[in-house]
Amino acid sequence: MLLSNFKKMFLRRIDEREQVMYLIIGLGNPGKRYRFTRHNIGFMVLEKIAARWEIDFKHKSFDALWNRGKIDSINVLLAMPQTYMNLSGRSVKKLLAYFKADISNLIVIHDDLDLPFGTFRLKDGGGDAGHKGLKSIIESIGSADFMRVRMGIGKPPDKASVEDYVLRQFNSEESALLQPIIQLATEAVTKIVASGMQKAMAKYHTKNISNLKRRNN
Repeated sequence: MLLSNFKKMFLRRIDEREQVMYLIIGLGNPGKRYRFTRHNIGFMVLEKIAARWEIDFKHKSFDALWNRGKIDSINVLLAMPQTYMNLSGRSVKKLLAYFKADISNLIVIHDDLDLPFGTFRLKDGGGDAGHKGLKSIIESIGSADFMRVRMGIGKPPDKASVEDYVLRQFNSEESALLQPIIQLATEAVTKIVASGMQKAMAKYHTKNISNLKRRNN
């Protein structure tokens, strides 16, 4: 009986790992203090994706909040590392190892100072561009060959340090435009999962707030 139960548990774990096709990571800092800051836009997009596909973050392990679900009938795992931004790679490494996910099917959503607010870009591979969360992931998993969704937050308008700027909340003008760009990014991630990065880039690479304004006028 004991052996039978152990066998069932073992087979369930194998099945659990095989179910993950895409590992989708949103980067940010845990806690209410950081929830609406620029650095947490990766969390915001991931939460929107989770709401769209009815995936709740009910598991807390691997240094992350996470759960499995489906996007367009394709098995995915959504995760928000809880290690703080600079140690995000620790969580990503554990998730990749346990679920046997392919690095080429890893999607990381993060804030990007080099893009103006209201824009986002899709990218396959590349360096960390000074982003400490990306740097941690690349160092931890030993590869930069994963997909990224770069969410533009712009550069500090004054002489404030970058560190202070990314930990500030979006201003009132930005906040009014935040949800439409998060929605576009959510659609882009869905397209990556359903059709691949190249088709997603062809459809969404030039989308930004200016496009939305013209469409709505």
